[in-house]
This record gives sequence, structure tokens and C-alpha cells, in this order.
Amino acid sequence: MEFEWVSILSPYMIFLSLGGTALGIIWGAMPGLSTNMAMALLLGLTYKMSAPVAVVFLISTLTGSVFGGAISAILINIPGTPDAVPTQLAGFPLAKQGQGGLALGCAIFFSFIGNWIGIVALIAFVPVIINIALKFSSWEIFLLAMVGVAISGTITAGERPLKGWIAGWIGLAIAFVGKEPIFGVDRFTFDYDMLSSGIHFLPVMIGLFGLTEIIKVLQKEETYTIPSEVGKIFPSFSFMKKFWKSGIRSGIIGTIIGAIPGTGANVATFVSYNVGEQISKKDFSKGSFDGVICSEVANNATIGGGLLPTLTLGIPGNNSSAIFLAALNLHGIIVGPSINLEHPGFMYFLYASLLMANFLMYGMAFALIRPSLKIFSLPREFLMPVIALFCLIGTYTLHYSFFEVIIMFSFGLIGYWFNRMKYPFAPLVLGIILGPMADENLRRTLDIHRDNFAELLFRPIGLILLLLVFWSFYYSIRKSFKPNATL
Repeated sequence: MEFEWVSILSPYMIFLSLGGTALGIIWGAMPGLSTNMAMALLLGLTYKMSAPVAVVFLISTLTGSVFGGAISAILINIPGTPDAVPTQLAGFPLAKQGQGGLALGCAIFFSFIGNWIGIVALIAFVPVIINIALKFSSWEIFLLAMVGVAISGTITAGERPLKGWIAGWIGLAIAFVGKEPIFGVDRFTFDYDMLSSGIHFLPVMIGLFGLTEIIKVLQKEETYTIPSEVGKIFPSFSFMKKFWKSGIRSGIIGTIIGAIPGTGANVATFVSYNVGEQISKKDFSKGSFDGVICSEVANNATIGGGLLPTLTLGIPGNNSSAIFLAALNLHGIIVGPSINLEHPGFMYFLYASLLMANFLMYGMAFALIRPSLKIFSLPREFLMPVIALFCLIGTYTLHYSFFEVIIMFSFGLIGYWFNRMKYPFAPLVLGIILGPMADENLRRTLDIHRDNFAELLFRPIGLILLLLVFWSFYYSIRKSFKPNATL
């Protein structure tokens, strides 16, 4: 397959990107429909597409849905996506003051800026990380996978880091089901033939991010009032330039946090929001354009930040990046240090897709604000069963297997239980995605160094990664046994 960045300018690709962006904005604006759910559902749809078309469509949908949550967060006090909660805290009071349209206008413009910061960082640091990663052998790649799962488990579980580790190990165990990659020995199949080919990540993703979210949304009893007017939408340049420091600071925060495996936009938005409050010494929850900007810039900057470790090391920066990585795997695109050699032109094609999606998001966001108000009136009792049907169809049509439908429903229930028991999803997803890579590289390392394991401990990069794994484990144990920590 060939990736040529100039093909992004073809009418078909522009139309596809426009449609994906609009779909993402509308999806993100619907209360309760997360970005991860959108990506998981569309993952199956892209299976029949060519690789370039799938990349453009998913990137555009991702870009649109990350912003879309701000619309319902500001106008009806219900964040369309979990990442938009800080936007809701600062933006809805402005809407009650008659400035909801202006708050949305600022959110759109600074989401555009946040995307730019993330994309520039992605373009600037990809060559640096690839040059370092090219020095990795099988041992370092195995440890890198372990670092991703370990750090994700430690960071995402809050005061319960052991739960993050447990989730990560469960993900690794799921990845080990099926035939072992070197000798073809069945593992964890319990003599059940359907498990010999392993558990495919697509039904798992749809179950975790689709069915689980549906169950959560249907349980809520929230009602909301649909505003008839949003007021002035386009802020003046003189008004927006007052917040340029907040925009740059939040973009850097969002990019850095987005690049940390397992954190994601929800962490970035809260950190950026809190930092903004501390610097300004203002309570954003009383209504603040600065608070909206801090949240939205960081939110959108995580797109580029999350793709940075995903594309260079094969370790997803967040759940959306993990699903995008899964989509690339479906099309035979194996990312990592050799991405430029194995898939020439792919990185430039991806950069062009991100830039196209960002420009189209900016225009479509203004155009879709008022139509979104009508979409809010759709009853979720109607909407959620329809989405559940899409989950079922998307899973079944992957391999026309009823067994994978059972897996999808099973992981929907597992995800719901994880949510109730406060186990994080990110380590579980990273374990499933990185498990095959860790497994194969560990077994290769043991085979190559079977006569001298000790030399592995004296390789500088491997030693640093090994210390990071042990530090994560030590930190998790110590934090779990603090007096105020709970399991």
C-alpha cells in the first residue's frame, strides 16, 4: 500500500475528512457518548476500507469528537465526553450569564490552537524518539511494553495503584490466550477450539468502550433543558489574545500528559484546569473563559501527544490512541521505530490528515453548534439501543463469528464491573495491545541469551527501563499501604 500526503487534497479525501469531522463533533456533543466509544465502533467499519481511507476517517472523527464534548458541556451542563468535565465547570456558568455562544467560540478557536501545538510536537519529536528506539533489541522492546503497562497502572488508578496493576496483568493474560507465537503451542484455551486463535481485540474494545458506556448512560436519571438560543458565537481577536499565555501553557501540559501511556485527555484537562486556577488565583467554577480555554487546549493537544509514543514505540498514549493502533494493526501497519522503512510516506500522510482534520473541525464546529441543539432532544432510551445494535453488527461482521459477539457482550459486563469497582480501563487495554509484543520479544530474548542472562542487566537502555518497572511496582505497593489508601 502507498501513502502519499498529496492524496489528502483529493476531493474524495476532503469529503471523507469533512464527514468524519462532522460525525465526530455530533457524536461528542451527544451526552454520554465518549470519544473512545466512537473510535471503537468505527474500528469495525474501517476493516473494509483501504488503509489510507481508514486513517483519514478515524483521525477526522477523533479530532471532531474530542472537541464535540464542549458543546453540551457548556450549553446544557452535561459533558458530551468525560474529557469535557472541566469545560462544563467553567463554561456552563457563562451560558447562564448569556455568554454560552461566546464561550463556545473561544472553545473552538483554542481547540484549533491546541491541536496545532500537539501536531507540531508530534512532527518535531518523532525523529528524535525513533533514533533512540532504533537502538532497542528484543530485550528493550519487552521492557518497554512492561514500562507502558506498569506506568499506566500506577498513574491511572489514583490512590489504588494495585488495581491498575491488576487490570494491566489481566490485559496481558487475555493477550496470551491462543497459540504461542514461536512454537505454536496452545495456551489458556481449555481445549476450546474457538480460543486457539486468541481473543481478538476488536470485540474487546467494542465491549469495553461501547456496551459499558451504554449501561452507564442508561442508569443515569439526569434531565436537561435545551436552550433556544446560544447568543454571539464569534469572539473578537482582541478578546482572544488576552488568553494566549493560558493557551500555550495548556497546550504544553496536554501534549506532555498525552504522551504518558494510559493517562489521556481527562487527566490533561483537569491538570491544566487546576494549574490555570492556581496561576490566575480565580475560581473558574463561577464562570471563566480562561477555564474553558485551559481545558479545551489541553484536551485537543493530547491528540498529537498521545500519537507520539503510539507511532514511534508502539505504546498507546491513551485509549483513543490504543484503538487507532488497533485499526492500523487491522490493515497490516505495524508501527514502531522502523515505521519509515516499512511504510514509506505513512508519517507524512498522517501529519497531513491531522492538519486537514484540524482545519475542517474549526469550520464545522461553528456550523454545527445550532443543529446540535436539536440533536440533544433525542431520548437516550431510543439512542442507546440503536448504538448497542451497531456494536453487535460491527462485532459480528468482522469475522462473521457469533463467538466474538459473546466476547463483546462479556467484556461489556466486565467493563461495567471494572467501572463499579474503580478499576481503570487503560492498563487493561494496554495489556491486551502490548501483550503479543512483550510475549514474542521476551521469548526471543530468552532463546538468544539462554547461556548468559546476566549480560542483559548491563545494557544501559534496558537497565533504565528495568529500573522504571521496579520503581512503578515499588511506588504502587508503598502508595497502597498508606493509611488513607483503599482497595
